[in-house]
Amino acid sequence: MAARLSAVPTGARVVSQSHLRTVVVLAAGEGKRMKSALPKVLHPLLGRTLVGHVLAAAAPLAADRTVVVVGHGADQVRAHLAEIAPQATPVLQAEQLGTGHAVRIALDAASDATGTVVVINGDVPLLRPETVAALVEAHEGENAAATVLAAEVPDPTGLGRIVRDAGGRLERIVEERDASAAQRAIREINAGIYAFDVTRLRDALGKLSTDNDQGEEYLTDVFGLLVSAGEPVAVHVAADHVETLGCNDRVELAALRRLLRDRVNEAWMRTGVSLLDPDTTWIDVTVALDRDAVVDQNTQLRGGTVVGTGAVVGPDVTLVDTVVGPGATVLRSHAVGAEVGPGATVGPYAYLRPDARLAEKAKVGTFVEVKNSEVGAGAKVPHLSYVGDATIGAKANIGAATIFVNYDGVNKHRTTVGEAAFIGCDTSLIAPVEVGAGAYVAAGSAISQDVPPGALGVTRAPQRSIDGWVARKRPGTASAEAAERAGRAGEGVSARAAGASEGEAIHGDAEAVRPASGAGDTATE
Repeated sequence: MAARLSAVPTGARVVSQSHLRTVVVLAAGEGKRMKSALPKVLHPLLGRTLVGHVLAAAAPLAADRTVVVVGHGADQVRAHLAEIAPQATPVLQAEQLGTGHAVRIALDAASDATGTVVVINGDVPLLRPETVAALVEAHEGENAAATVLAAEVPDPTGLGRIVRDAGGRLERIVEERDASAAQRAIREINAGIYAFDVTRLRDALGKLSTDNDQGEEYLTDVFGLLVSAGEPVAVHVAADHVETLGCNDRVELAALRRLLRDRVNEAWMRTGVSLLDPDTTWIDVTVALDRDAVVDQNTQLRGGTVVGTGAVVGPDVTLVDTVVGPGATVLRSHAVGAEVGPGATVGPYAYLRPDARLAEKAKVGTFVEVKNSEVGAGAKVPHLSYVGDATIGAKANIGAATIFVNYDGVNKHRTTVGEAAFIGCDTSLIAPVEVGAGAYVAAGSAISQDVPPGALGVTRAPQRSIDGWVARKRPGTASAEAAERAGRAGEGVSARAAGASEGEAIHGDAEAVRPASGAGDTATE
C-alpha cells in the first residue's frame, strides 16, 4: 500500500517540555439532559467518546501525569479509560460539589505535581490539539498564575462570561446564573479550558466559597481571587469558537457530530482523497485513507479502517476496522474486521465478517457472506453463497448458492478448496472436507468426503418423473389445466414427429445423443 496519510491532519505539535505539566480532565458530571444510562463523557462521535476526544487534544502536551475526575457512572468511565488511556489516573468525586472541588480532589491525588496544571472539561470534542498547545505556551511564556481559554460566540446563553476591566485585563469570570443583565450581554465566554501555576492554584482553591446560586465551589472564582491578590492572570482567545463548543443533550451532540464530520471530510479532501458527497460521508477520526481513494455517497468508515490508493468505496457502504487495498472496489456492502486485497471487488450487497480476507483480484459478489475465510488471488464467489471457516485457492470458482457447512452444533470445522477448483451451483461442502486443486464438484451435490485433485465429486440422486401426478393430486388447479393443454398440444407435435422420423429413417439420419451433464455447465460466474 502507498505511504499512508495520517488520520485527520491537524498540524498539532508536541509542546516544549521545559516545564513539568499535569492534565486534569473533568468527567464527573451526570449529563442529566442526555437522559441516558451512559455517562455523558462516554457518548461517542466519529470514532471516539467525548472524553476520548479531549484526551487526544491534550496528548501533544506530553504531560507528566493525566488525572481524570470521575463521578456518575464511575465504573464505566474507569473501564473506558483503562482501554483508551491506561496511563491516565481516574480519581473519584463522590459528591459533585463543583468544578473547584473536582480540581482540588485531582490535585490531592497528584500531591507531588509541579509546574503547569491544564484543566479541560470532558465534553469539548472539537477542541484542537494546537489550541491547547497555544494556550499552554502563552500561559508559560507570560509566567501567568492562571490563563483561561476564551471565545467570542454568536449566542453566549448558558455560558460563563469573561469580564474585563477598563484596560481590557481579566477581572473575573461570571457564571450566567450569577451574572447581571449587563454581564449577560457579553459575548466573550469561558471555554472551560485553563492553565494554572500549580502552587498558586492550590492556594486559591483553599479559599473558594460556595456563596453562589448553585452552592458549589466554582473553579472560575480562582481567577477573581488571583486578581485580588495581585497575581498575573491572562486570557487566550481561541481562533475558532466552534472548537470550544460542549454539549448538554443529544441535539447538541448531533450538531457537534455534523461539525466534526465536516472538519474531517475537508481535511481528507485537501490531502487528495475524493469524497463525492461529503454531506452523506461519515469518517471516524481513527480512519486512514491514501491519496486518490474515492469515497462515494452514503458511506461510513469506522474504527481502524484503511482505504488504499485508488480504491473506490461506496455508494452505500459501511466499513468497520476493515482494510481495503489499492485499486479495490467495495460497492453497497458491509464489512467488519475484514481485509480486501489489491484490485479485489466486493458487492453489491455482500457481508464480510471478521477475518474475511480477500487476496489480490479476488471477487465476492452479490448476496455473499464471508466469515473467517481466505479467498485466494483471482478466486470468485460471485453470488448467493455463504463462505465460513474456509480456505479458497487462487482462481477457484464457487458457483451460486454454495454453502460451506462449517458448524455441527458444537464446533466449527474448516473447508479447503484447492487452486483452480470448480464448485457447481447449489452445492453444500460439509466440513471438515477438502476439494483438491483443479477438482470439480457437480451442481446440487452435498460433499462430505474429500475430492482428490482433478477429480469430479458428484452426490446427486438419479432424477425421475411421475407422469400424471398433477392431474391425480391437484385436479382443478391452474397447474392441472396448463398441463392438460400442454398434453393436447404435445399429441399434435408427436404426430408430426412420427412423420419426420419416418423420413429420417429413410435417409439414414442418426439421433443426436446429448452427453451426460457434469459440472462444467452447472456453475455460474
